[in-house]
Amino acid sequence: MERARRRLAAVMCADVAHYSRLMERDEDGTLDRLKSYRSIMSGLTERHHGRIVNTWGDAVIIEFSSVVEAVQCAVDIQNELSLRNADLPQAARMDFRIGINLGDIMVEGDDIYGDGVNVAARLQELAPTGGVMLSQSVHDQVRSKLALGFESVGPQTIKNVSEPVEAFSVRLGGRNEPAPHETPSQDGEETARQQADPQLGADTQAFANGFEQARNWLRRQPKRIRSCVFMIGFFFVLNLLTSGLSTLWFVWPSLPFALALIWHVFVGKERKLMSGRSGPGD
Repeated sequence: MERARRRLAAVMCADVAHYSRLMERDEDGTLDRLKSYRSIMSGLTERHHGRIVNTWGDAVIIEFSSVVEAVQCAVDIQNELSLRNADLPQAARMDFRIGINLGDIMVEGDDIYGDGVNVAARLQELAPTGGVMLSQSVHDQVRSKLALGFESVGPQTIKNVSEPVEAFSVRLGGRNEPAPHETPSQDGEETARQQADPQLGADTQAFANGFEQARNWLRRQPKRIRSCVFMIGFFFVLNLLTSGLSTLWFVWPSLPFALALIWHVFVGKERKLMSGRSGPGD
């Protein structure tokens, strides 16, 4: 059996956001639109000298020899599909999420495997709807070569990868993912309220930014810390649903998890500092 070859490549993984919901609403229309959008992606991939490796379901894997071409292709794809979606009702729009990684891959025939592919797939899962998420290896190569804006989202824990991966989101004209229940009329009403009260818009944005920072911080934490935070939040929500804010009983069942959280955060940090001070010869 021929041994798998290895090479360095830029790998793009893309899939459709909320694909199951689109299929449930309109199977035939969704499949037709998926074929049409994949045709657009295929043309742009060829223009940027990429190779479509695999497609299954709503996912696509593309390989590039140039990381600059890979990122430019991803941006072109999102911009083109955004224009196509603009003529559709909100519920029928098909948005993709894209992740790109530069890494070592294994090649067997026409297929590719390895951490280089795995990281790209996980970054795609972290990407916002209609957005592009890059690994640091990609960001370092393109930040001075492409006229794009980038936003660090911090180190991300990637399944089956031992070390966290620094991730960067590409700014694409400020497009954001709408909540699943929102409709265009609700969007308009929200915009009108914010225009009537600028402070409301500022407060809403500040809350959104704070929530996003908290979520990114929580993603970077070990599982034991995330579990403690989850349990404290669970008891707090249960308190609100059963007693409102008139009686704050959630503190007592949350206390063991709060103590465990404090222990993991501060003692774990101290151990890390101590291990960092100890050299190989200590």
